[in-house]
Amino acid sequence: MTPAPDEPFIAAVKPLVDAMGGRLLPPDEAGPDDVVLAWAGADVVAVRLPQLADSLDHILAAMERARGCPLADLDRKAKQEVVRTLEARGAFAVRHGVETVAGALGVSRFTIYNYLNREKGR
Repeated sequence: MTPAPDEPFIAAVKPLVDAMGGRLLPPDEAGPDDVVLAWAGADVVAVRLPQLADSLDHILAAMERARGCPLADLDRKAKQEVVRTLEARGAFAVRHGVETVAGALGVSRFTIYNYLNREKGR
């Protein structure tokens, strides 16, 4: 059962949870890795955060929606900007992050490393 979205606190946190790719649960269904949020001294909702790899997929999809086209269709400069943004968000600390991003951008892993090294050389 999903918590009632009409409750003001849940309605307030839902956009943030959605943006992270998380899921809202009743507090009594929370697992050990879930975050239970309380309001006015009572447990209101639990948040199940996505695995890091799922978060990266979610971030890539959001970037595509924001740009209005597949990331692979971007020009080189725009792809470099995407890599800079993802690096700032820790995307390359995720296991297989470079491969995932390379696939989304339609470039090789080598190209991603070149973009990353070019930024460090500045």
